[in-house]
Amino acid sequence: MSQNSKKIHYAWWILVGLCLIVGLGKGGLNNSAGLFLTPITKDLGIGMGSLSLYFSVSAIVTMIFLPIGGKLMAKYDTRMLLIAAIILQAGAFALFGLMDAVWGWYVLAIPLAVGGVFITVMAGPVLINQWFQKNNGLALGIMSAAGGALGAISQPVVGKMIATDGWRASYLSVGIAVILIVVPIVLLLIRKKPADKGLLPYGMGEEKGKGSRSLGEANNKGVTLAAARKSSAFYALVIFFFLVTSIASFSMHIPTYLMNKGFDVTFAGNVMGTYMVGVLIGSLVIGYLSDKIGTKNTALFTMIAGLMAILLLIFSASSTFVISFAVGLFGFISSSIGTLGPALTSSLFGNKEYSQIYSNASLGLAISSVVALPAYGYVFDFTGSYTLVLYAIVGMLLINIVCVFAAFRGKQNLEQQGLWK
Repeated sequence: MSQNSKKIHYAWWILVGLCLIVGLGKGGLNNSAGLFLTPITKDLGIGMGSLSLYFSVSAIVTMIFLPIGGKLMAKYDTRMLLIAAIILQAGAFALFGLMDAVWGWYVLAIPLAVGGVFITVMAGPVLINQWFQKNNGLALGIMSAAGGALGAISQPVVGKMIATDGWRASYLSVGIAVILIVVPIVLLLIRKKPADKGLLPYGMGEEKGKGSRSLGEANNKGVTLAAARKSSAFYALVIFFFLVTSIASFSMHIPTYLMNKGFDVTFAGNVMGTYMVGVLIGSLVIGYLSDKIGTKNTALFTMIAGLMAILLLIFSASSTFVISFAVGLFGFISSSIGTLGPALTSSLFGNKEYSQIYSNASLGLAISSVVALPAYGYVFDFTGSYTLVLYAIVGMLLINIVCVFAAFRGKQNLEQQGLWK
């Protein structure tokens, strides 16, 4: 298949596959987890903080396994890794339905997280960077938007399933369905690199020699991991990752927040569907704005949107319309993890050692879940509401605005020192 062909470049089929795989892993599994918390705690008599602690176990495993996963993806067949990963992630999710004690969630959080490292964290950025020489940010935005679309469909469905069939049957049905859908997609569509299909990355020059030189130049532009880790930009980015993930983690508690206010699980599922629509729209908007106004301004816009969402929940939380709008707007924050995160890393440090820098900075994503998710649960247990959590999120959003300015100031220092080249 020639680069001169007018056929659709196979990179777009890779993106289609990633949209379904990552979308089901995030929208179908991870983002539906919050819908199960209240039914489980009521049925088994487990405290919200104790149950949500399994998110911390998952986050710790993710943090430990991230560098290992990166080495495995570089060494082994991507398709086999992704098949094993979805069996671990979705299989563990299904087995939650058989548990009777909280330790079961803690144990199954380990395979859930190991599989999730490949499905929800690494597969998208790694494969998109390999297949897309241009429109990289757009591809990331589309992939994240697909997660929002699939979540918008799955959240109300899962909510109704829990209400009608119970949480146990819902866990089993969702987990098994995701495995049956994802495995064929991986086998049919996913390839590790363009050379596997006799192609150059999308957007590269039509002449192979020219394209190869362009790729080499693109890969060599930026800073090394060693230089990045000595810069203020890197630590500002780590803090940004930590806080934006902590903020987005509140989405897991939104169903409990709503049910604590007297709404039922069906309404919570519908609102979470609105949240996933927000993720979808936010992904496309953030991807578009990143190309038009830059990642710095886009990051600031996203944090301001998050502030508006939280303030609406604090001061106008009695209206079902306002709640739905605010939660949908809050979806912009969650979408920024998969779009702004990789884009900011590239803008700040280039592509010379992108994968190493991104995987190191991504530890902030994992660490945040160790702290934020159970902390929110324990605040709810001790106070009976999420009011303190909402005010804390306002503070985190403001700190992230400062981090954006600090990160780009740090990039300027790297350039002045001659390290960004």
